[in-house]
Formats: sequence, C-alpha cells, structure tokens
Amino acid sequence: MGKLTSKTVQKLAKEGKKGSTGDGQGLYLQITVGGSVSWIYRFKLKGKQRYMGLGTYPGVSLSEARELAADNRKMVKQGIDPLEARLEEEKEAQKEAVTFTSCAARFIKAHRRSWRNGKHARQWVSTLKTYVRPKMGKKPIEDISTQDVLEVLKPIWANKNETAKRVQGRVENILDYAAAHGYRDPVNPARWRGHLDKLLAKPSRIQKVNHHPAMPYDDVADFMKSAQQYSSMSSKALQFLILTATRTSEVLNAEWNEVDLANATWTIPADRMKTNREHRVPLSEQALALLSNLPRAKGSSYVFPGMKLARPLSNMALLQFMRGMGYGPSGEKGNYVPHGFRSSFRDWTGEVTSYPRDVAEMALAHTIENKVEAAYRRGDLFEKRRAMMQDWADYLG
Repeated sequence: MGKLTSKTVQKLAKEGKKGSTGDGQGLYLQITVGGSVSWIYRFKLKGKQRYMGLGTYPGVSLSEARELAADNRKMVKQGIDPLEARLEEEKEAQKEAVTFTSCAARFIKAHRRSWRNGKHARQWVSTLKTYVRPKMGKKPIEDISTQDVLEVLKPIWANKNETAKRVQGRVENILDYAAAHGYRDPVNPARWRGHLDKLLAKPSRIQKVNHHPAMPYDDVADFMKSAQQYSSMSSKALQFLILTATRTSEVLNAEWNEVDLANATWTIPADRMKTNREHRVPLSEQALALLSNLPRAKGSSYVFPGMKLARPLSNMALLQFMRGMGYGPSGEKGNYVPHGFRSSFRDWTGEVTSYPRDVAEMALAHTIENKVEAAYRRGDLFEKRRAMMQDWADYLG
C-alpha cells in the first residue's frame, strides 16, 4: 500500500506513457493511448474480477483516490458490489432531480422527430410553459397528483376548453413517459377516461365551436374575378387554394416535385397533411393553367416562393392579401379568411351538386370518423373527385 507518491503520479501523467501503475490493494493509475490519466479500482467479488473508475487525474488527487478506494474496499468486504451501489445512488439522485419540467423536456426531445412539423413542437412547449410550469413545473414528477392536474386545468376548462383538453392530453403523455422510465407510479393522475371525466365537465357540453368565417359559395366567383386582377404571388396562391379546396399550409409549402402537370395531379406528402396520410389532388384545367403560367424562382423548389431565398410565402401572406382587398376581421366587405373557402366549397357540393357526401369529404381530406367504414375504404375516389373539381372550377368561371 502507498507505492505511489504525488511526484511519481505527476511524472507519470506528464510522460503520458500507456499503462497501469499500482498503488496497492487494487488502486491503479491508468494512462491510455490518448494520454488521459485516471484512477481505477480493481476488486474481486463472487469470483469475478471487476474494474471501477474513480475519476480522472488531476481532478482527483492521489490522496482522494486512496480514500475512494478504501470506501469501496469496505463494501467489497461486506459482500456489496460498489459498482452496483453507485449505479443505484445515481438512479436515486436522477429520480430526485426529475421535475415535471425536466421530464417534459426529455419527452419532447424523444418525440419531436415523429411530429408533423415544427409548429406542433412549438405548441407543445408554449402550452406547457404557459399553463403547466407555473403550477407544477418544479414539482418532482413522482409527486404529481390529481389535485395538481386539476389546479392546472380548472381555471381554463370552461373558457378555453380546446386548449385545456390539449394540455390535459400532453400532461397525460408526459406522466406516462415518466412511469415508463421508472420515475413515478404507473397510475396516471392526468388520464381522462375513468378518472378526470368524472371530475370535469364533458368538453362537448361546454365547448364552443368557432368555425372559420366562410364566404357564401355564390359570392366566390366574383371574388375570384377580383383576385385575378392582381399579379402578386399571394393572389396566385389564394386562387390555387380556392380551386383545389386545400389548406393554406398545404398550398404555401407546395413544391414543384409534387406536381405532375402531364397527369394533372398534385400529390401532397403525408408529413404535410393534417391526417398524416398522402393526399392526391386532381387539378382542373384552370388550376393547371395557373400553375403553367407561374414563373420558376431560381434556387427555390417552392411553387409559391416568398421574398426570402429558398423560402415559401409567409403563412400570413394570403390573409394579408384578403385584408388588402377589404376582407378579414373588421373588413368592410366581410369577415372572411382563406381557410373558409373550404367551407364555401363544401356548401357548394351539398347545395348545388349531386355529388355524394363521401366524395366531397375525400376532396377535403377529412378523416372518416366511422372506424368500420374507414377500415373498408381503400380507394380515394380520385376520378369522381376529378370531375367534381372541374365542375367547381367551371362554376367559379
């Protein structure tokens, strides 16, 4: 014991020669090929040779390494594996350090790539930061109770029910994640079915559905004529949105490689769809003509490029264009927004045409709510939709 001295250790570390030098009773100074210097404690327990790192030199001095080795030696004599004991201590320390906020951060990091887009991730962070963190963000994840969850949800359950329901679902997911990692009890105090549904009013009874303001379908043709007087990219994008009855984000992020002009088809990939399923859009003659006359921006793959290089139009571009025409909130011509044209299209199919309901719903890429019907539905009624979209474009003039 005590074969090494501080000067010897300093000299060996400076030389950086690969190898191990013993101090006695299992303590070694180890130098690797790269020149890193650390302390190793070797011990034998239940017939097996084990190696345990005690820290790097000079962060851990010779005297400190001897103390650590002595403590571990006592455990070995008692039949305790110091490696396993340290692992348990680390687990306990980690468990104590896991608050709701830190666990939420781990959950978001683990699942971010599976979410549709960056906006979804930002909404997760924003709602948790606004509604959850002030109430229980610093609380250990293992101590989160039903009362804590209710303190978060009750203030917003009646007046912000849609947001509150999202918050409830997100908290439930995070607590399930914590249970799966052994940070807390598996019983989830944020679960809805069979638990919170007995303590909070049903969303259907208090939720107010706020539909996007939609222009009456018989006014859309005149609106299209007015929009066609403008040559801006925003005007072109809005006309295309109306002709295809698609969502704003789907149009603004459309890329040329999604468009097949020869077959008059626009295929929107699954990762850009709300339903997370690929959606084929039949292009009418008018939609094809609009696309064919669009300029191709150099260095950009977007159909409707914005002012910034290799970026699409801003997500506010279409709304701002409509505001400029006198529409939108407080607009003298009507409080209508781009997304409302999907409702205009749906009203037209139901009141003017004889197209079946499921053809119109498929055109809007709505999810089939009936699970049995959804299980048997294989096609996308593409050819029927092609005829319908052409009729819609003709109706718009």
